[in-house]
Amino acid sequence: MSVSEFPLPDVGEGLTEAEIVSWHVKPGDTVTVNQVLVEIETAKSLVELPSPFTGTVESLLVDEGQTVEVGTAIITVRGAQGEGDAPAAPADDASAASVADTASTIDREADEKPGAVLVGYGTKGAVASRRRRSGAPAPATASAPPAQDAPPRPRSVPASDAAPVIAKPPIRKLAKDLDVDLAEVPATGLAGEVTRDDVIRHAQQASVFRNIQTPEWPSDREDRIPVKGVRKAIAAGMVKSAFSAPHVSVFVDVDATRTMEFVARLKASPDFAGIKVSPLLVMAKAMMWAVRRNPTVNSTWTDTEIIVHHFVNFGFAAATPRGLVVPNIKNAQDLTLRELAQSIEQMTLTARDGKLQPADMADGTITITNIGVFGMDTGTPILNPGEVAIVALGTIKKKPWVVDGEVRPRFVTTLGASFDHRVVDGDVASRFLADVASIIEEPALLLD
Repeated sequence: MSVSEFPLPDVGEGLTEAEIVSWHVKPGDTVTVNQVLVEIETAKSLVELPSPFTGTVESLLVDEGQTVEVGTAIITVRGAQGEGDAPAAPADDASAASVADTASTIDREADEKPGAVLVGYGTKGAVASRRRRSGAPAPATASAPPAQDAPPRPRSVPASDAAPVIAKPPIRKLAKDLDVDLAEVPATGLAGEVTRDDVIRHAQQASVFRNIQTPEWPSDREDRIPVKGVRKAIAAGMVKSAFSAPHVSVFVDVDATRTMEFVARLKASPDFAGIKVSPLLVMAKAMMWAVRRNPTVNSTWTDTEIIVHHFVNFGFAAATPRGLVVPNIKNAQDLTLRELAQSIEQMTLTARDGKLQPADMADGTITITNIGVFGMDTGTPILNPGEVAIVALGTIKKKPWVVDGEVRPRFVTTLGASFDHRVVDGDVASRFLADVASIIEEPALLLD
């Protein structure tokens, strides 16, 4: 009986190596076409590799945690038959395992395309959730939503003293998936209910301040962390950007009160029901409007020429458990406000789940980094390699502001932006950021 080897494929543009994160099969297991064999980590994302064979696993040639080059054989399958030789499992059977996985999806359903294939070799379906690790508790099923009459309560408060929490079942599920106690979330809904935005905001804050108690010093004098994967890619990109592009930064304080009012109206609009809306959405539209007025900020420097792009692949920095990644939305200038909001939300969830593909992070033209979610007022961001402009959105909070000669409380933010001075002169940089600020001060300008 024949034995076939499965070499590590190039799952993205120019991949040279990847780390074996976890095997999903063991010697002696029977595998079918498109069954997930292994999860690997590239320089940018986690990828599940499906089997191209039907047969029996003979041996695993690479241990978990080992990094190997593309083309290296990683598994052998005895009696292997390709998809053309043996029929793949019926769609109902093939999707049975994914039903349980999707129960942990964060308050959304991913549109799945038929026919699982190797990433980079055909149709790319949306991944709804990360596969559950062995030994991890089973996720809740869709048939057993949290009871409406038993809302979560603060752990330190007796049940009899806890105020009832108003939240729809999808919001309760989202809170459960993000490990958020609804009783600790400030509600901003019109009827006093906890909204999707409230849960996500609380989860983001919790991720920063979860370890607020100072731990004891570890017994080991130091930790040694291998530089690989995402961290290696981040380091190489930042060094290249910082020491090849001469950065210049500008800053401006902005009255964002009308942006906050506009965001509140969008949240209350039926057209945006179930869609995450935040000031970042307005910032994205503001930047694309300002790019049209100052096109050189949307360029690429090549040493021999400056390429000015007449489209916007809008990038945004996303903090994930695996490090900072910068996905971008292709041709964002053509999207409506609703479509842009959906794209940002989808890409953010995909990034947090570690399922971004190399193409999702390639060919960006301009980037925003939202440091305000961490309570920072502003900063001097480093350019994403290959781009000549990046804008930092600081925290938006009430401050005294002079309006018509009177000091009033207003929502104020600080915008910071860095530019490649080889391409963008000081006057263009200043005009661009002033244009962005004008939209934040008066979003109605977007309607012109």
